Amino acid sequence: MRSARLWLVLLMMAFTALVLHLRGDVDHVPPSRPLSEFPATIGPLVAKDITMDADTLQTLGKGDFLNRLYQPPQPLPGSPRPAAVDEDARAAIGLFIGYFPTQRTGQSIHSPQNCLPGAGWTFESSWITTLTNSAGKQYHVKEYLISDGTSTQEVLYWYQMHGRLIAGDYTAKLYTLADSIRYGRTDAALIRIITPVEPGEDRLHARARAIRFAEQIAPLLPAYVPD
Repeated sequence: MRSARLWLVLLMMAFTALVLHLRGDVDHVPPSRPLSEFPATIGPLVAKDITMDADTLQTLGKGDFLNRLYQPPQPLPGSPRPAAVDEDARAAIGLFIGYFPTQRTGQSIHSPQNCLPGAGWTFESSWITTLTNSAGKQYHVKEYLISDGTSTQEVLYWYQMHGRLIAGDYTAKLYTLADSIRYGRTDAALIRIITPVEPGEDRLHARARAIRFAEQIAPLLPAYVPD
């Protein structure tokens, strides 16, 4: 089954490359704001930029990248810690956004399903979950629980493409092919959210924290990842 899926993806990529070649060398890329201007404060969390090394950037390819850790506010020295901790501010949340203006010449977005195991993480479980935007519209995103033997993390990720939130890797490739033919566009982004399950914390609390953060940033994304 896995081999059949691999061949399907390879055939899709080859067909996409052929179609893009026949259409010409220039994609239509709508204007957007750089990811460096993405809000540094989301709810009670304040961002710290995480530098990516040269090898990582080379692996990712040509694009615009944001890699941040949104951290809870720290109490001033000598001030008492609050008796009750807001669940949204209990732990840090990592946000990675990779926006690729074009996926021509064989470049494609790297799925977390490939990157995370290479970094030593094991997938404990996976499923599709639902986000709801401020207008009540629902979107499906991929959800993982991962572990490296010493810590456990809750992960959400999706592909953002021309106004869609797409959970599946293969579905995203199909839309890339279809939109390259219809609109001359192959631009897309990967959004990944990750937060730890803190010691003594119910895993469902970490999950809820990640989902709330995702629902907060989703309305902001079209300015940086054009519809």
